[in-house]
Amino acid sequence: MIRVVVADDQALIRAGLRGILEGEADVEVVAEAADGREAVEAARRTGADVVLMDLRMPGVDGIDATRLIRADAALAHVRVLVLTTFETDDYVDRALTAGADGFLGKGAEPRELVDAVRVVAQGGSSLSSRAARGLIDRLRASAPPSRGADDTAARALVARLTDRERDVLRRVASGASNEEIAAALVLSPLTVKTHVNRAMTKVGAHDRAQLVVLAYEAGLLPLQ
Repeated sequence: MIRVVVADDQALIRAGLRGILEGEADVEVVAEAADGREAVEAARRTGADVVLMDLRMPGVDGIDATRLIRADAALAHVRVLVLTTFETDDYVDRALTAGADGFLGKGAEPRELVDAVRVVAQGGSSLSSRAARGLIDRLRASAPPSRGADDTAARALVARLTDRERDVLRRVASGASNEEIAAALVLSPLTVKTHVNRAMTKVGAHDRAQLVVLAYEAGLLPLQ
């Protein structure tokens, strides 16, 4: 059972998130919090596995609450999944630097939210398509002029994929969602999800963010 604390300053949103999560047999909402300090205290009190963290809350915000969780050895097992209206590069960078394990926008579909909770609970990380596009831009900006041993290893991993899986990976690395990839390749979103999951398994990636980095290291997309 994945034990979740839902932290958001709006009671209506907390209720909605609780309803989505508690519809899953393997997820239990163990507490709600209206600000960051309450979220940290709830995580400590309940032994939660995941804190679903809003960013902009009164008092201690989600960024500072994430830092407090990461600084507490007793909460080392707690994973933080940010869920926010503000999917800007600045917020993504600040959240990930503070120690968040995932970043989703509040426009995410319920299934995407539940999948992200499971991913971070299992030790992986999760990024929305918009956050992934920001990562791509930062990779381009910081790309080294030449490739080295890491890139050779990345190309060897990508060589394990089928042509279709490489095509899907290339589109994932462009920041496309499963629905956008499905429309471009005339496939169902479920088939695209299957290709993405198989690619992750073959290359040892836990999430789309790792696939983005791998695709660039392997030279699947230009870094300029």
